[in-house]
Amino acid sequence: MTDRAAAGAAFDADVMIVGASFAGAACALAAARAGLRVVVLERKVDPGEKLHTTGIVVREAAEQTWLRHAPAECFHRVEQVRLYAPSLRSLALRAPGYYFLTTDTPRLMRWLAAELVCHGVDLRLGTAFTGAQLCQGGWHVPGIGRTRYLVGADGVRSRVAVTAGLGRVRDFLYGIEYEFPGLTLPGPDALHCFVSKRLAPGYIGWVARNPTGVQAGLALRHAPGRTCTPDIDGFLQRVRHLLQIPDDAAPGATRAGLIPCGGPVARIARPGVMLTGDAAGVVSPVTAGGIYSAWRHGEAIGQAMAGHLLHGGVAPERVALESAPRFLTKRALRWLFDRLQFDWPFEVLLHTPPLRLAAERVYFHRRGVRAC
Repeated sequence: MTDRAAAGAAFDADVMIVGASFAGAACALAAARAGLRVVVLERKVDPGEKLHTTGIVVREAAEQTWLRHAPAECFHRVEQVRLYAPSLRSLALRAPGYYFLTTDTPRLMRWLAAELVCHGVDLRLGTAFTGAQLCQGGWHVPGIGRTRYLVGADGVRSRVAVTAGLGRVRDFLYGIEYEFPGLTLPGPDALHCFVSKRLAPGYIGWVARNPTGVQAGLALRHAPGRTCTPDIDGFLQRVRHLLQIPDDAAPGATRAGLIPCGGPVARIARPGVMLTGDAAGVVSPVTAGGIYSAWRHGEAIGQAMAGHLLHGGVAPERVALESAPRFLTKRALRWLFDRLQFDWPFEVLLHTPPLRLAAERVYFHRRGVRAC
């Protein structure tokens, strides 16, 4: 037995990941497919329940990540963004070849959990992470065992971050989303985005068709210490006539939660422990690309842990830090939107080149955009 193998035999796992959503699953799949022993702790018994994500997947995630293997029934393709001013005047935006996928998110998360098991991950559903202690060469998680690496993919209120003394997410949006099963929308499929300082200060409202119906959400800037809940019912009352959502339509499911918007946390890793996904703040603060950035970061960490343990490669803690996207331009837009959001300039600028350029950066990731 080699020295590396002998050292590994003293541990119950090479990697323990807390959280089985997109970033945690990406990290687990990358590490397990490379040959590591991976344990994933997920507090939910059913990974498709009590979701917080909108589940909107950008083209890059659909084509360049493991999500490309998901069943087609999980997705609904959307090729247009319709942007609405506060008066409900609108602008249709397209980019040749670009698209979004809305998802049957519960089904997608259950498929993803099955993929983990299929690739040899020890997925422990209904298992909450309560803490960990440093041990020789790694971490000891009570009731679970010893691991070389601990990864926190457990959301904006990460217990792993608290346990390990890592950075905490400080800047948030707060969002609520309804799902209306069986509904459809009129006209060409689009991601409908609504700007309104009164209803969505600091962010937007949105409506889109998905594989099972229609999803509608509203998010606003979260102010610590002040309770402010998005008025999603007021938002729907204002826009339902445009999208032909019946007055008596009742949501079949509701999602709500905090959305990081301040960029990566100050301390994303220390020896033997790293954060990814929402816990690390590595989600885009302005656009629907959060799943993609979280996936790529989690995957990079998983590959780095395998490369380091099996081949003496670069330390994964360094990779966790260096591969974290900074979102500098989008964070600048976020800062401006927080402080200079007024309805009248948006009305004036709706059909102008500067606004179309901003939409290109936000929705289509700098690809050419065509306004209709």
